[in-house]
Amino acid sequence: MLRKIPIQQVRVGMFVHEVCGSWLDHPFWRSSFKIADARQLKQLAVVKEVIIDTSKGLDVEVPGAPMALMDDIEVSSTDPVTQTVPLDEDEAPLAMSVSFQQELVRASRIVEQSRGAMKSMFNDARMGKAVDTEHCLPLVDDITQSVSRNPGAIVSLARLKTSDDYTYMHSVAVCALMVALAKQLGLNEADTREAGLAGLVHDLGKAQMPLEVLNKPGALTPAEFAIMKGHPEAGHQMLVEGNGVGPIALDVCLHHHEKVNGKGYPHGLKGEEISLYARMGAVCDVYDAITSNRPYKAGWDPADSVQKMAQWAKEGHFDERIFQAFVKSVGIYPTGSLVKLKSGRLGVVVEQGGKSLLSPVVRVFFSTKSNEPITPQLLDLGDGSTTDQIVSRESPAAWGFKHTDQFWLPQS
Repeated sequence: MLRKIPIQQVRVGMFVHEVCGSWLDHPFWRSSFKIADARQLKQLAVVKEVIIDTSKGLDVEVPGAPMALMDDIEVSSTDPVTQTVPLDEDEAPLAMSVSFQQELVRASRIVEQSRGAMKSMFNDARMGKAVDTEHCLPLVDDITQSVSRNPGAIVSLARLKTSDDYTYMHSVAVCALMVALAKQLGLNEADTREAGLAGLVHDLGKAQMPLEVLNKPGALTPAEFAIMKGHPEAGHQMLVEGNGVGPIALDVCLHHHEKVNGKGYPHGLKGEEISLYARMGAVCDVYDAITSNRPYKAGWDPADSVQKMAQWAKEGHFDERIFQAFVKSVGIYPTGSLVKLKSGRLGVVVEQGGKSLLSPVVRVFFSTKSNEPITPQLLDLGDGSTTDQIVSRESPAAWGFKHTDQFWLPQS
């Protein structure tokens, strides 16, 4: 039986089914475990309540205490009254929509935590240890909650990876993109969670690839590419032999490099032969790959990437319906895109607008008429207070701009 109890009632011998709250707020990587000693009790003191499974461990000490049923979880009526703890100014309740800048603060912490978690998982896989994906679920949940509060923040932050941590952070980025796309497609909560988990583990097979090939600072030879094409099957096998992964993640891991025109790998599947989730994974995987800095090339501008992918979709690389939903989830001009306005000013997209994909929030910083920087100014192109509008995408490299991300990152 599952029972939610205050932390004051927790004791050694209980089986914790779930630690309530965000995994960022407590030191336990696994959300389910049996309390073995006083040290774990002390670590749990930072949370307010847990859900215990009385069929796997001890029950509360108060015999015969009246219980109040809430959904399928029993909640002790003897729970002490707790005061509402005010949130920090940079945080918001989990289900509340917030501004892009506000969510960046919390999303940055999730990204930082996930970097270490994914590095550990890949290292374990490289050493031949069995993969247990159940411990990934708290991370998936936090990424999902961040996307729910503001979808652009964690997606944009995860794109800012270095070439050294690309393999780890690519998985986090694809997880966030899969969650955002799943929500855009109207998938239910359970399927959205599975899509996120699939994104997180889709490239696990790269842990079995030779490091000199995986981290090569240049284009791969045909022989090296043939080796890398083995990573979907390697990852699928590791997940099959591991624990806690369902059919969706297995399928995405194996088939995220398939193309609807049948020219993908490893099985050359076509059209509807490829599952919905694998078709989603293909789009999310490619977008993050081409917008990220790699050992051998700089990432493409987000808006240019969307335009290029639109062409690839027409050529049969992607499912066009899914790609259209993907564009709605990240924007025609995703955060970080450099654009030129009708006024002749250049600006970086800071956030998606609420009214139109064509009218995002932009921070202008350069005049093409005077060919010099101007005082940065935030413009919401969709609020009706300006007649300015986007006339073109621009390449940061062509203008000699190397650090345009500074214009959408939190302002000091």
